[in-house]
Amino acid sequence: MATVLDQLREMTVVVADTGDVAAVKTYEPVDCTTNPSLVLGTLQDAASEALVAREIEAGRKAGLTARQVCDALTVAVGAELAALVPGRVSTEVDACLSFDTEASVDRARAIIADYAARGIDKSRILIKIAATWEGIRAAEVLQGEGIDCNLTLLFSLAQAVASADAKAFLISPFVGRITDWYKKSEGRESYAPDEDPGVLSVKGIYEYYKSNGIDTVVMGASFRSTAQIKALAGCDRLTIAPKLLDEMGREEAVLPRALSPDQAGDIAPIPMDERAFRWAMNADAMATEKLAEGIRNFDADHQKLIKMVGERMG
Repeated sequence: MATVLDQLREMTVVVADTGDVAAVKTYEPVDCTTNPSLVLGTLQDAASEALVAREIEAGRKAGLTARQVCDALTVAVGAELAALVPGRVSTEVDACLSFDTEASVDRARAIIADYAARGIDKSRILIKIAATWEGIRAAEVLQGEGIDCNLTLLFSLAQAVASADAKAFLISPFVGRITDWYKKSEGRESYAPDEDPGVLSVKGIYEYYKSNGIDTVVMGASFRSTAQIKALAGCDRLTIAPKLLDEMGREEAVLPRALSPDQAGDIAPIPMDERAFRWAMNADAMATEKLAEGIRNFDADHQKLIKMVGERMG
């Protein structure tokens, strides 16, 4: 019998939620997705020492600051991953720019230019931006320039609707973090897959998109268990950590399709402007808290990365 992972790949594009080169070589995903936390892990990975040393030395010779070297290192990691996967590599705009549309656009353009200098076309890259109102507006500008975007830290239908209106290429709703919030709020230890709040959130977004003929790709992210992944089998894409990929790669069982465009039903379009977006977010304590927390945590890891690079630069 085919493994659960092999069956999943028949109905969903599998993305590796890692910046670890060895893991990508092992699991052979179509795409890779990175964030500051994953790049920080690369800096601490002995297998990536040569890449890190090369970028730090090049930055030192060029008189770059530690922050500038971190920018280059992030793209260098992405470039190495791009050589291993046939699809896309997501690369994140600095979290500290999440509420600045213009600065996010400028940083995204710089990322694409750095990839181009390394011989990698923009068609291989997804620019990851936090799905704040300002981030979504930045994605709208970039999509207009032919730069595809991945709107991340997405926890609500309001964010998903606004992202679709902006013609974002892809969104990353965070399953596990939604579930974590509800576990704490409701004093629950677990949920069955068919009542898991994170799973239901992605299912609702997927059905809304398919019902309304929206092309934006839905990529479930931030999984806590293989049960959550199985409950979303059939979703456009799923980005999965190596540990869970390994579990599914060893499991032999029938994997039924959970999501299908044919089962989306008839869902009315939701009008979404800035006022409606901000009110919907204000009304959703979970989405507001998890978005803010995610931005803070990504920025904290970015600052750690800058500090570690600075120390190595001397």
